[in-house]
Amino acid sequence: MAAFIGDYNCKIDSKSRIMLSSALMRQMPHDAQNKFVVKKDIYENCLILYPINEWERQNKIIRENTNPYNKEHNNFIRRFYKGTAEVILDSNNRLLLPKRLLELVGIENEVVLAGQDGKIEIWAKSNYEKIDKGEDDFPLLAEKIMGSIKQEKD
Repeated sequence: MAAFIGDYNCKIDSKSRIMLSSALMRQMPHDAQNKFVVKKDIYENCLILYPINEWERQNKIIRENTNPYNKEHNNFIRRFYKGTAEVILDSNNRLLLPKRLLELVGIENEVVLAGQDGKIEIWAKSNYEKIDKGEDDFPLLAEKIMGSIKQEKD
């Protein structure tokens, strides 16, 4: 599994393509294919780019934890997969992103590719810059989450 880190600015060309930065390419596993799945994030107004092996891992987690014959689970499954698209890296390290997904999250010209462990978030640059605006509650959030993890292990 890849562990993507870093934030990388890039532009979208007239054909809705973005170039995957060389730094992110170096972080790809050597045996990774050039296939990805892109979808809207569940919580944020951004897209998520999954390398195909991470996408398959996510599918396995969903299959193991849902019952398609349960109405609530079926609703989750439908909404999780809604709008997904397979994209392929071309020989120039570019990905053609579906315009409908770009429009859905307000991406026009500039994006930030943000490594998030096994996936890459794709943000409109203006939205990404707003993440750290305002009160800095990150230290409290980190303390809360890391404290709860420690309690679960004890």
